[in-house]
Amino acid sequence: MTAKLSLRIAAIVMFLHDVGHIMGTLTWKKISDPVELDVIHRMYENKFPFMGTVKSIGEHYDGYALATALALLLIAIILWLVSGSIEQNNSLSRKIIFILSATLLFWGIDELFFFFPFAAAFSLVACALCIYSLSKLKITSAKM
Repeated sequence: MTAKLSLRIAAIVMFLHDVGHIMGTLTWKKISDPVELDVIHRMYENKFPFMGTVKSIGEHYDGYALATALALLLIAIILWLVSGSIEQNNSLSRKIIFILSATLLFWGIDELFFFFPFAAAFSLVACALCIYSLSKLKITSAKM
């Protein structure tokens, strides 16, 4: 598998991660358990001053969910764009892939601790694909 292909697969994995995240964001309040519904209601019921605005914990949660969806999409787009420019700028591509690899590793660990394994699997698989592409790029640049 080439570095370009592994990055394209990583981009698709992160895009699918984003789609799943958006679906979860749009449906997390659509539940029937009365205890969960009560907690959700309380998350939106009380508002607190924070950094010049007054918001509920639920509104903060919604904002974080949207920001995360945008970040996941950004990662997928960057992976796709970098995969197409490896030949033009190998050095810059390696730096970007290294940063994305580290970010995805920490993101995946965060998801393991604070969310759930299925979400973490997407990030960690994309991380592994990025590391694989880095190894392929180092082998390629060493031959030149």
